[in-house]
Amino acid sequence: MAVVFAHKLDLRGLRRPQPLLELADALIHARRGDLLEVLTTDPSSVQDFALWSVSTCNDLIESSQFGDAFRFVVRKRAD
Repeated sequence: MAVVFAHKLDLRGLRRPQPLLELADALIHARRGDLLEVLTTDPSSVQDFALWSVSTCNDLIESSQFGDAFRFVVRKRAD
């Protein structure tokens, strides 16, 4: 089964807090249950996205690192 992302955000090169602000803005325009793929190079995004997902009840499905890039998969909460 292929994963289909409603939005792909390439935020590499942006520094804190911009990646988190860009993700929050994208989720405003996303539908409930949509998956978003986010790429960043700011190491603080790992902690920022984890804390943010808990506080907003959006699901952080994946957090991984490839070289100096970080990949996140976020699902907009269903309610």
